[in-house]
Amino acid sequence: KRATIIGNSWSTTTQLHITRRQVERCMKHLSAKPTDLEKYIYLCSLQDRNERLFFRLLKDHLEELMPIIYTPTVGLACQKYGLLFRRPRGLFITIHDKGHIYDILKNWPVKNVKAVCFTDGERILGLGDQGCQGMGIPVGKMALYTGCAAINPQYCLPVTLDVGTNNQELLSDPMYIGLRHKRVTGEAYDEFIDEFISACKARYGSSVLMHFEDFGNHHAFRLLSKYLNNTCCFNDDIQGTASVALAGILGSLRITKNKISDHTFVFLGAGEANLGIAELICLKMEKEGIPKEEAYKKIFMLDSRGLIVTSRPNLTEHKLHFAKDMPACTSLEEVIKNVKPTALIGAAAQPKTFTKEIVEEMARNNERPIIFALSNPTSKAECSAEEAYKWSNNKAVFASGSPFPRYEQDGVVFEPGQGNNAYIFPAVALGVMCCGSINIPDELFLQAARRSLIWYLRKISQWAECTLDCPTSRRQV
Repeated sequence: KRATIIGNSWSTTTQLHITRRQVERCMKHLSAKPTDLEKYIYLCSLQDRNERLFFRLLKDHLEELMPIIYTPTVGLACQKYGLLFRRPRGLFITIHDKGHIYDILKNWPVKNVKAVCFTDGERILGLGDQGCQGMGIPVGKMALYTGCAAINPQYCLPVTLDVGTNNQELLSDPMYIGLRHKRVTGEAYDEFIDEFISACKARYGSSVLMHFEDFGNHHAFRLLSKYLNNTCCFNDDIQGTASVALAGILGSLRITKNKISDHTFVFLGAGEANLGIAELICLKMEKEGIPKEEAYKKIFMLDSRGLIVTSRPNLTEHKLHFAKDMPACTSLEEVIKNVKPTALIGAAAQPKTFTKEIVEEMARNNERPIIFALSNPTSKAECSAEEAYKWSNNKAVFASGSPFPRYEQDGVVFEPGQGNNAYIFPAVALGVMCCGSINIPDELFLQAARRSLIWYLRKISQWAECTLDCPTSRRQV
């Protein structure tokens, strides 16, 4: 094949050689950047000026670049988004645009959008309310749609729905680019979300994928339940996290050599992630013949007020399933001693809460304790990989939400597993687009965990026994 450029004939091989040189040049530029945040800025600039080269770079160096364009670096980028802002990427739609959202979508230059990742910025990773500066998350997720699943970037639309912010630090920041008032809630908020979803379906078709991202707990479950059966949608914080965590648990069963119904789980945190994980675990047990009520009994959950018990008033419906008829207890260590769980999962964004005493207690009670510190970014992790291995005398089966470096002791290399949603949401999006689905049942995420990840990813991090993190396999997944 030949390609004609300004009257000169270049072979395809020559063009490929030039592209590789460009990628090498970009990687050298990146390696010269002193901080991950500066690398993030460089990649954003590259995406703005040469999108094709950006995605070629991402494809060829996914393992190195994913922690830059996504967690943990994207968390810091969101916190400094106003200062870093150069040009908009994606759509910013404000609460004051009610009544005109369809017209705004018509201004987007691409008509055949197939996936919309949108956030209101209320709960960005473990960092809380970042307002419209949370746009870094949808932009990063859409980049991974392409990097991990080879979805055409023109099909992907990142959106921030700006309804204000309750973060006083942002409201006082002259560099903040969002609305400068407290969050709009109640009926006006619901009407805004409903108009946005209806406008997307009217503009792009009823099968357009609506990807909920980083909504606050009080909205996330309610909105997902409202639209689940009549819209092609999913909430990555609830369902994507649940699927990748379940995949890690199923992978760990190859090490512990038992069934999921043999395990007892303690969860630190009762937000979207942990409630989603717990519900999917119960669904998996139910598929294996365990009554759902019995499955609920195997899960103990702590929130900011301690162990969730039946005597506590005003429990939400989702928490009520896991409430125990036990005395109230605020200490995680005490719960561990009393319950003696086989698995400890944290997604509370409370750093260093898996203390040495807690990990040692887990190791005393179990030959191979499962310890997942899933909070993002790295600074919010419940413990580090090194701490989990060292304090458990190298017995822990460990995974985290953000990447940790390898740990080596006595010549044995431990490769920490990363329970990253990037194993799930790009594949879900690709599958949904291919089949034209108009809704996404929970069973899909169960299948994603049970089949795709277990078959294509190596087992969870142990003795260089397989790790959950195997980026080169993501496209197979």
